Amino acid sequence: MTITRYGEEGAEASGRPQGTVMTMAFQLDGQDFTALNGGPYFKFTEAISFVVNCESQDEIDYYWEKLSGGGDEKAQQCGWLKDKYGVSWQIVPASLGELLNDADPDKSRRVMKALLGMKKIDIETLKRASGRQGPV
Repeated sequence: MTITRYGEEGAEASGRPQGTVMTMAFQLDGQDFTALNGGPYFKFTEAISFVVNCESQDEIDYYWEKLSGGGDEKAQQCGWLKDKYGVSWQIVPASLGELLNDADPDKSRRVMKALLGMKKIDIETLKRASGRQGPV
């Protein structure tokens, strides 16, 4: 992790106190990220979100619990939630794309209809909507 702090010039230009964190470069699962402490000028929105592709319902439940803080008050439609910092996450089954893009358009529509009725995603409900049984 690499941290850059606001110096005198940057602090003056940004309105952030000198010495506070300006940027933080880090890596998650091999992917590089840089976070900018822009202060009150920049807000988190759903335009940026992290996707967690889960292989099982247990995995969905685990990440949902950890990131939502155990409650659904920050839950949004279709597996989206906001964590305690206001960052948006999508906690989805890895098979979601396959289920939504079935060669049979009726199956895809049923899956989308089921998905739109969910906050935390239930894999079995999506599989039933698609008419599939067993692993996807």
